[in-house]
Amino acid sequence: MVQQISRPSAETMPSDPLPPEFTEPPAPAPPRRLGSVFWASVGLIAAFVIWAAASPQSLGDVMTASMNWVAASVGWSYLVVTLFCIGLMVYLGFSRFGDIRLGSSTDRPEHSTWAWLAMILSAVMGIGLISYGVAEPISHFIAPPHALAQPETMDAAVRAMQFSFFDWGPHAWAVFGVFGLAIGYSTHRKKRPGLVSPMLRPIFGSLVDGWFGKAIDVFAIIATLFGTTTSLGLGASQIAEGLERVFGLPSGLVTQILIIAIVTVLFTLSALSGVNKGIKYISQITMGLSIALAIYVFVAGPTNFISNLFFRSIGQYFNDFFQVSLITPNTPDDLQWMQWWTYFMMAWWLSWGAFVGVFLAKISKGRTVRQFVVGVLGVPSLVFFAWFTIFGGSAIQMDMNGAGIGAATTENINSAFFAMLENLPLVQLTAIATVLLVALFFISGADANTFVLSMLSSKGTLDPTKPVLVMWGGLTGACAVLLLVVGGLTALQQAAMLSALPFTLIVALLGASLIIELRRDHEFTAFRHARMKDLPVKRDLPVKGNDG
Repeated sequence: MVQQISRPSAETMPSDPLPPEFTEPPAPAPPRRLGSVFWASVGLIAAFVIWAAASPQSLGDVMTASMNWVAASVGWSYLVVTLFCIGLMVYLGFSRFGDIRLGSSTDRPEHSTWAWLAMILSAVMGIGLISYGVAEPISHFIAPPHALAQPETMDAAVRAMQFSFFDWGPHAWAVFGVFGLAIGYSTHRKKRPGLVSPMLRPIFGSLVDGWFGKAIDVFAIIATLFGTTTSLGLGASQIAEGLERVFGLPSGLVTQILIIAIVTVLFTLSALSGVNKGIKYISQITMGLSIALAIYVFVAGPTNFISNLFFRSIGQYFNDFFQVSLITPNTPDDLQWMQWWTYFMMAWWLSWGAFVGVFLAKISKGRTVRQFVVGVLGVPSLVFFAWFTIFGGSAIQMDMNGAGIGAATTENINSAFFAMLENLPLVQLTAIATVLLVALFFISGADANTFVLSMLSSKGTLDPTKPVLVMWGGLTGACAVLLLVVGGLTALQQAAMLSALPFTLIVALLGASLIIELRRDHEFTAFRHARMKDLPVKRDLPVKGNDG
């Protein structure tokens, strides 16, 4: 008779004992009052605002000098960390950990796949689709990166798309994915507060409960704020440019400040309505409008050229993947180019890491790790590849035929998208649609940012109070205005790059902590290899003689 042995459930299996310094403290109750992280963050940001208002010239000089040193000395770290994030995401997606849910084993997604992807795409990097969708490819077309092609040739067009894919594809989304997985696992499965610091407990132990953990959370708030103000400045510039072209309104600094003020009120009101209302509905509207605009440009534009350029550029991107991922400057001009493009882009994504990670964790409860990897790393990368090829490829082909889009972009980078639309039918309609799209991207992205800043500064609570939401909405708008006054787009980029520097280390530690946490997960207790000391002792048995 064979005795049936049942598989022990994950709930009944014991976990490996942990040292006292790594044991999990009970999750804190929702805060009744704001803590030191909130006041330290607000104090540092207030000091920055006062400095910017009192002496914008000195602030600009300090930021420029700091940024030059960072780019020349440790700029390579942005490249190494983002490549590490891609490797980690791919490993997690294909490994046994892919079946773990961000939540309990019985949790299921709270949002439909369509709504989930819409929020990821529009609330995370929507403004960039308009600000850089034409500007970056056409800029690389007229001045190929690292002199890898002759300017304004077909080879230059392929290189332009290749480096646009590099800046906006897996390198960006992998950073977001590592933060999102780490924070989602920490909050939904381990029931910790929605902060960055608790996820580092496997490495730093009880240090994350003291000043060290608070310093990490303050860094996360400051990087999130300045990463988002860059997007707000870009969005305001794009809306101002569109209003000038459609309605003849001036697109100067005063107009941009008024736009930021109006949109700040709108996205703050949206944030007060919560993620399940404001962000969700606005994101789905922007997704629908974006798809319609992309289809129109693909059909009305140079369809065959776009299709051929897409596949050729995809091939070039994967063929040179590691070479481009780790390329560094070798001349002063090359360094300046890297500082304006590659280093800035990688640092921008790192500065957004905490914001996007918390937001992705918020909307991804119930998803498996594998679903998360596909939805955050795979789908958005393909969407951005297609978008940049449709709009950037159209602009390149038009410029080859003498449309002058490259010259217009060199003079004013904010004019690139609208200059491309002017070479297609229905220009007034598409220009209005683009302005509306930028405004909606503006609102949904800043809405999500306001919620995340409030959450990070309120001890990780998923329901920050309305006064905190209003305060962070106002601070975000104020910082965007001041940075525009101090130095325009350059100051916005410098703030994002400098605030991202600590995250080159933090994101690497988050990745290591996530692996440690997953290996300890109860889901795999039954499948762990037995240790020699845990095996039963096998007694020596007498050996029968061999008669043969």
